[in-house]
Amino acid sequence: MLSQRQAEEAMVSSFTDAGERGRAVEGEEKERTGDSGSGLKSFLWHGGSVYDAWFSCASNQVAQVLLTLPYSFSQLGMLSGIILQIFYGFLGSWTAYLISVLYVEYRTRKQKENHSFKNHVIQWFEVLDGLLGTYWKAIGLAFNCTFLLFGSVIQLIACASNIYYINDHLDKRTWTYIFGACCATTVFVPSFHNYRVWSFLGLGMTTYTAWYLTAAALAHGQVEGVTHSGPTKLVLYFTGATNILYTFGGHAVTVEIMDAMWKPRKFKYIYLLATLYVFTLTIPSATAVYWAFGDQLLTHANAFSLLPRSGWRDAAVILMLIHQFITFGFACTPLYFVWEKVIGVHHTKSIILRALARLPVVIPIWFLAIIFPFFGPINSAVGALLVSFTVYIIPAAAHMATYRSASARQDAAEKPPSFLPSWTGMYVVNAFVVCWVLVVGFGCGGWASMTNFIKQVDTFGLFAKCYQCKPPSPSHH
Repeated sequence: MLSQRQAEEAMVSSFTDAGERGRAVEGEEKERTGDSGSGLKSFLWHGGSVYDAWFSCASNQVAQVLLTLPYSFSQLGMLSGIILQIFYGFLGSWTAYLISVLYVEYRTRKQKENHSFKNHVIQWFEVLDGLLGTYWKAIGLAFNCTFLLFGSVIQLIACASNIYYINDHLDKRTWTYIFGACCATTVFVPSFHNYRVWSFLGLGMTTYTAWYLTAAALAHGQVEGVTHSGPTKLVLYFTGATNILYTFGGHAVTVEIMDAMWKPRKFKYIYLLATLYVFTLTIPSATAVYWAFGDQLLTHANAFSLLPRSGWRDAAVILMLIHQFITFGFACTPLYFVWEKVIGVHHTKSIILRALARLPVVIPIWFLAIIFPFFGPINSAVGALLVSFTVYIIPAAAHMATYRSASARQDAAEKPPSFLPSWTGMYVVNAFVVCWVLVVGFGCGGWASMTNFIKQVDTFGLFAKCYQCKPPSPSHH
């Protein structure tokens, strides 16, 4: 009996190793093809290493939300803001780990059936379908696509919000039109393989912006009569909390990033390592800006709006604009894949044909960014209603459902991690994630964020021409 089990495990291992070797060879073959300039092109264009995955995760995890975290601190208070960042950072890393385990399980089972994934990008809803059936596929597809749709909307809103602090001759709605057209060019990027140089540059840009915010706030000092009264109202407290839940819920593209790797099994702890780096950006910057401006942030969702105009700030704005363009591509690319599969062009090798087929995906994103230009409050609403299920509840519940039987646990491609070597322990942690996020994130957070969101609609109206455009400094006039 024992020898039979060992033989089965060896077979699973051989299939997985063979699949990974095949992917590595396929990647190497792609890099070897082309003209004499293919060496540089491969270096800049084809990424599938562990380092590429780390840069992709870290770059995608923190973009425009960096500018709204001081706003969240004003709602939460300093202590709660720091604690919740750490808490949701580790919670997000755990569910990203679960997603990676389920991906490996799905791929291993398919490889046992000699299934080929050549020219096919595996996505989260397909993992759910292969492991748990069509009902789970439908739920995963609905939440994932809706979240990524609004994630792209938020990046577009952020572009218009930021550029206004450099050039206020045009209103934010007009800037949204312009940047919508610019972001549409992401249709030409085939897959996450091709974000190598952009991920690297994007993280550098965010790092500069985070430390600019920290240094500028400290150099500015506290404004006269500054107050730090948060938290004062439950509705504000849970709105801020769900924005932080949203901050560390950027792993809706985990499967696509793993699928772009030459050896996906090595992904397991990459998201955690990315999160630890992100802490060095988000905690100092949010703390410093809140210390300097206090309750003024309650009416200024974008941290740039309170900092004095300077060359350093303009550089930070420009770099964030470029990074938001990159993050738009990260959020939108999985939607492009889904649409390609729907209309039957996913396996074509023509970049032009795929780009033309993808354009209709950008139109609703553009339209929604013009309807709901509420930079800041929209993050919390998306966090509570979509992120809570997409990257917290569904992965934890799917892991429990996949390994509910003794045979599934025995044949699992990935055993429990060394720091939690018990299946029972994993079930307890997963059950806690589901209950906590369902009650606190979706329940309390949903109530608070929607209350705040509706207040913004009542105050500024839909299709607001210039949301929160009255600048606090004469230099903006």
